Amino acid sequence: MQQLSVRELASWLQDDDRAKPLLLDVREPSEFEYCAIGGSMLMPLGYVATRLSELDAEKEIVCICHHGGRSMQAARYLSQQGFKKLFNLSGGVHAWAQQIDQSMPTY
Repeated sequence: MQQLSVRELASWLQDDDRAKPLLLDVREPSEFEYCAIGGSMLMPLGYVATRLSELDAEKEIVCICHHGGRSMQAARYLSQQGFKKLFNLSGGVHAWAQQIDQSMPTY
């Protein structure tokens, strides 16, 4: 698993020559409704183990949460399950709102 900065993710998402990753947001539904990175899939951390079959182990996955702690837990768990193309978004949606999309609300 690799750490990914919000600037690196923004650049990746704008690169039409690179396949887009799955943006896996592991926050709670109320947090996701308040603010989210466009195109993210919500899968709260507590459900990752039971919803594992919904994820493609061959696809690049960026785990996202509020600041990076829960997403790190999710990425570690996925790694233990054999997923190899994992990234943890450093700073989470909070850093995204501060550095990439200042119109996004923060909490």
